Amino acid sequence: MADRIRWGIAGTGGIASRFAEDLKLLPDAEIVAVGSRGRDSADAFGDRFGIAHRHVGYDALAADPDIDAVYVAVPHTGHCEVALAAIAHRKAVLVEKPFTLNAAEAERMITAARAAGTFLMEAMWVRFLPHYVRVRELLAEGRIGEVRAVVSDRGETLSTDPLHRINNPELGGGALLDLGIYPISFASMVTGGRLPVRVEAVARRTGTGVDAQSSMIFEYPGGAHAAISTSLDARGANRASITGTEGHIVLNQPWGRVSPVELTLNNDTVLSTTSPHEGIGLRYQAGEVGRCLRAGELESPVLPLDETLAVMRTLDLVRERIGLRYPGE
Repeated sequence: MADRIRWGIAGTGGIASRFAEDLKLLPDAEIVAVGSRGRDSADAFGDRFGIAHRHVGYDALAADPDIDAVYVAVPHTGHCEVALAAIAHRKAVLVEKPFTLNAAEAERMITAARAAGTFLMEAMWVRFLPHYVRVRELLAEGRIGEVRAVVSDRGETLSTDPLHRINNPELGGGALLDLGIYPISFASMVTGGRLPVRVEAVARRTGTGVDAQSSMIFEYPGGAHAAISTSLDARGANRASITGTEGHIVLNQPWGRVSPVELTLNNDTVLSTTSPHEGIGLRYQAGEVGRCLRAGELESPVLPLDETLAVMRTLDLVRERIGLRYPGE
């Protein structure tokens, strides 16, 4: 593996731009190619970030011999197709969350990557931030004992335009896949990365048929519970808490780039830590890709593919409970 990981970016939207900006803070990575459906958008993105190779179409990007890894930043419905093209060309692949539209697509991608012997990971960027690292350390140290409950929400006020992708069922719209994925992945992380044994959910729909609001209760193997809510038309507290037999952990800004981690034990001992850093935080996931590639690892131990698949299956179960199906499923 070269000293610098050479990235190709599939897509030129907002998240692709933020990834490109943050990657400037990573000394061992560079963007050498971009792919888009149209020449104008590829050239505009390339000009903005000083990218030499501009490709029309994602197959052409995947075939570029000068890239080591592809960051998939197209809409949800294109994740599987673009990732499979990159895998076919033996590229490492980082796929924006949600990993896919459903678990069946996730299984296709994981099977293809394992068969090809290529690296694959979901770009659940918050999983790699310093405050998430600290939470995992506290849990591994047994500071709060056995985890009994997780409570978290992610609610924002997003576009009400029925043509916007967040409201478009053809593009996998709705609160669940865009916002609910965050607290669901968080609950998965702190309960062992396994599929819940029980899923209950209710939802309120938009005029276009996707979920405007979803509320969920999960029971995990071992007995831990999670209570999760998400909304695209009402901004919530956006907090997360983990309750254990010996204490609890609270994150007041779990979905942001920086959040204090507050640990309170049953004897009233309180510990609060914070980890300020430059940038948005997207570079940490790119750094993990680079670390894995240099170590010869085909998936990240921080976010294994089996856990990503369990999260996708959880999302499928929630959609089954609330009666939400996307066209073509």
